[in-house]
Amino acid sequence: MAGLIDEPILGTNDIIETREEAEIKDVLIDKVREEGGQGDREMAPPTGNSIHRSGSRPQLDLSKAAILGNSEERDPTILLPNQSDDISHLALDIGGIDSHGWLSETPANCSAEIKATGGGAYKFADLFKEKLGVSLDKEDEMDCLVAGANFLLKAIRHEAFTHMEGHKKFVQIDHNDLFPYLLVNVGSGVSMIKVDGDGKFERVSGTNVGGGTYWGLGRLLTKCKSFDELLELSQRGDNRTIDMLVGDIYGGMDYGKIGLSASTIASSFGKAISEKKELEDYRPEDISLSLLRMISYNIGQISYLNALRFGLKRIFFGGFFIRGHAYTMDTISFAVHFWSKGEAQAMFLRHEGFLGALGAFMSYEKHGLDDLMVHHLVERFPMGAPYTGGKIHGPPLGDLNEKISWMEKFVLKGTEITAPVPMAPPGTTGLGGFEVPSSKGGTLRSDASALNVGVLHLVPTLEVFPLLADPKMYEPNTIDLSDHVELEYWFTVLSEHLPDLVDKAVASEGGTDDARRRGDAFARAFSAHLARLMEEPAAYGKLGLANLLELREECLREFHFVDAYRSIKQRENEASLAVLPDLLMELDSMTEETRLLTLIEGVLAANIFDWGSRACVDLYHKGTIIEIYRMSRNKMQRPWRVDDFDVFKERMQSSGDKKPRPHKRALLFVDNSGADIVLGMLPLARELLRRGTEVVLVANSLPALNDATAMELPDIVAEAAKHCDILRRAAEAGGLLVDAMINALDGSKENSSSVPLMVVENGCGSPCIDLRQVSSELAAAAKDADLIILEGMGRALHTNFNARFKCDALKLAMVKNQRLAEKLIEGNIYDCVCRYEPAS
Repeated sequence: MAGLIDEPILGTNDIIETREEAEIKDVLIDKVREEGGQGDREMAPPTGNSIHRSGSRPQLDLSKAAILGNSEERDPTILLPNQSDDISHLALDIGGIDSHGWLSETPANCSAEIKATGGGAYKFADLFKEKLGVSLDKEDEMDCLVAGANFLLKAIRHEAFTHMEGHKKFVQIDHNDLFPYLLVNVGSGVSMIKVDGDGKFERVSGTNVGGGTYWGLGRLLTKCKSFDELLELSQRGDNRTIDMLVGDIYGGMDYGKIGLSASTIASSFGKAISEKKELEDYRPEDISLSLLRMISYNIGQISYLNALRFGLKRIFFGGFFIRGHAYTMDTISFAVHFWSKGEAQAMFLRHEGFLGALGAFMSYEKHGLDDLMVHHLVERFPMGAPYTGGKIHGPPLGDLNEKISWMEKFVLKGTEITAPVPMAPPGTTGLGGFEVPSSKGGTLRSDASALNVGVLHLVPTLEVFPLLADPKMYEPNTIDLSDHVELEYWFTVLSEHLPDLVDKAVASEGGTDDARRRGDAFARAFSAHLARLMEEPAAYGKLGLANLLELREECLREFHFVDAYRSIKQRENEASLAVLPDLLMELDSMTEETRLLTLIEGVLAANIFDWGSRACVDLYHKGTIIEIYRMSRNKMQRPWRVDDFDVFKERMQSSGDKKPRPHKRALLFVDNSGADIVLGMLPLARELLRRGTEVVLVANSLPALNDATAMELPDIVAEAAKHCDILRRAAEAGGLLVDAMINALDGSKENSSSVPLMVVENGCGSPCIDLRQVSSELAAAAKDADLIILEGMGRALHTNFNARFKCDALKLAMVKNQRLAEKLIEGNIYDCVCRYEPAS
């Protein structure tokens, strides 16, 4: 029988986890199936380009897989043909498997060694060595389960959640208050583990009535051939035809004296005692549901009693039995709530099937994964292979549920683990080569088979922005998409903008046939994401508008569209730089007070250029970039919708004999290319430099829409500096390079006669920014900063509008979406925001 806790495979350079039972052909395993036993797991290596299906499970082709290296190496490279990087470290969680179809030929002599846990790591160690030339370095199963759970709870922000009556609610847990807790691992059987800390745990109880019981009895009673099929049957069942309820005993009445409603199950399968029916007279759907409720209630009750026994506040449920299945989670939650009288609640893990494999991988000491912080990990959602089709990315699949369950991609460079956004070369499936079988019948909730779609990037260089007033209370998103009406509105906006974005993306790649094919695949993939999230908004964790925008950019990169707006940005930069000298002359002719107001007006006016806004795209058909900028600037009339300019002016300018102290260092978070950066933010930066303030321009690490990137800014500044001595001297002093920035912070750069103008990347590739995850360069630059200027809708409105900082902060943006204007500032489209907040 098939396994009930899935069998992930983890690796580095790629760490891959799938939930799928699969076939490995040719040089590896011909067929791998589960036999059973407590903690049984499925084995699921990465897919190839040729996929054959058997039942509800994918059959995978890895015919070109190879173990590289000689017999003397302990850790040779393990090459999987559909990965963009070699894999040198794997970790497996193996249950009982059927070795019937294993190849008889023995591969070339090799001494590869991989981490493994679970009963199968012991049972089949000799077979792995004989057939694959692979030695299994066995890790204790309980150690791995606990280590994996601790890793997930510490490293992933939206990992734990409650699930009651179909409603998922994420629970943020303070790492300092995590222990102790009860970990209930539901496989074929159930283990209950009291966890007191990292490496400190005790198995305090368990039950042999678990997932194996459900599947075993279900297979006997319903003839189902897979675990998923049994779950899907339960979705259409009515347990009242089989279960004896309290109302059946008391003539339809409650037993209120002891708190039992008429619908409470008095005896699972109790009606079968008195009814003169044979097994074939009962619907398999009803049997499946009755079984599921009986076992889930039993697990929930025993778990709560053990938590009560040890005074534990938190109960986490994991294991392959749960499968993200909504009804299973609801029944367990109901049992915990019922027996605790509402004082306790069941919590579940988004990646509940990967505890053992994660723990096994963490035993590779050199990775130091136990020291990871949540800001080191970025979850992304690629969608390449299933929607590209053709020869490059593997076979096209039908819908989002046929995608991976979860994967991690750790890229090792030298001695440092990092994870840039990977770009798979032609001929590989890259990040899109893993599948999960689609749900049959259309009634199983989508999160049951594909709850966790994504890639977890490990980036040790990401840090929490040090100037946040209270990082624990910080929430970047200002638009919460938990409201279905709000969610539907923004999905519509993104869908309507999609055709224009596809046109830009295809044009950026020369409009070739291949680019058009990838553009069409991107549109279908991103639309599938939107459709999936409309069905299950919490499928990818707690979602805000910023997450949606970032998901779109990730999806573009997944289809190898590196910079969809490259040519547009270049054209707009050139047009803006051509008129910059006249603007600077105009500014220099003004008084200090008039100039400051004009500069802020210029930033707001120039922020009108946003290719992510439908209203702004329409403007491009009515005039050139310079004409639109001048029109926008001429309409800058105060008071603005949010207008703190006078407070900002008082801080910046002299009042009588009192001369204000200039800021030491200003961080300017820039937005769009073209007029926005050239005619808006650069003149403002120039004014701060003139006043003796160091200026750091903070820009995206990767392209997003028409936003300026840190790689592009030095060239833009160099061109602008040709017309301005202030910018030229500051650019020379700053170097406009990340390493020059580090030198300046270290005090090793020679003193210059001018304050420096520098550029750092922010660590992201999105129109928005989450300040819990910024580059180490930005974090270093922020330590001496006493002024932050956030500019643009993405950075100052979609995110960070409500953020509070330890230093002075100025938020500038023009609102280019009517809905956002109404929700955020109770205003209208093209209203302006100038919010100044002195240091907290």
